[in-house]
Amino acid sequence: MSLNYIKNFYEGCVKPPTVIGQFHILFFGSVRMFFLGVLGFAVYGNEALHFSCDPDKREINLFCYNQFRPITPQVFWALQLVIVLVPGAIFHLYAACKNINQECILQKPIYTVIYILSVLLRISLEVIAFWLQIHLFGFQVKPLYLCDARSLKGKNDIIKCLVPEHFEKTIFLIAMYTFTVITIILCVAEIFEIIFRRLCFLIWQ
Repeated sequence: MSLNYIKNFYEGCVKPPTVIGQFHILFFGSVRMFFLGVLGFAVYGNEALHFSCDPDKREINLFCYNQFRPITPQVFWALQLVIVLVPGAIFHLYAACKNINQECILQKPIYTVIYILSVLLRISLEVIAFWLQIHLFGFQVKPLYLCDARSLKGKNDIIKCLVPEHFEKTIFLIAMYTFTVITIILCVAEIFEIIFRRLCFLIWQ
């Protein structure tokens, strides 16, 4: 459903002026969202239910899981996708309201600069999300989590908890890092492409 909304939105607005930009929409809107929506739910959907500690009690499991996951990966990555879409969405909405087509973006300097700024903002947001992901999740999910339970009265200071499907989660983390890096590379390549096409337009004008 969400993919159809994105597809309809971009069909109603001006398409990116570069081949790389159009490929970025396909990669971002199809592959990345499908991977997160389908595989992400399969890997992380029941994590809280299968997260168990010693002693295995509901209140202890819940307390330690909230400590283990201050924010669930699905929520973080969904927010990342939405936030990263904002600069491009604003530009395309502006272009649609002003009847700006692909040729105008390449031919008029002001539109070229605005478009490049939107791509640079997109890169900045991806980099920030990349750093936050490292800070929150790291690069590996370990099978054993040591929960600091000192705030629970009458409990041990450290409680051992088992993390379900840790290997699958590690692979998924690496995949999401890879998607972010690919997106950043595509955005940088798009800037170079639009600058190159702009220079070609000036030369042949």
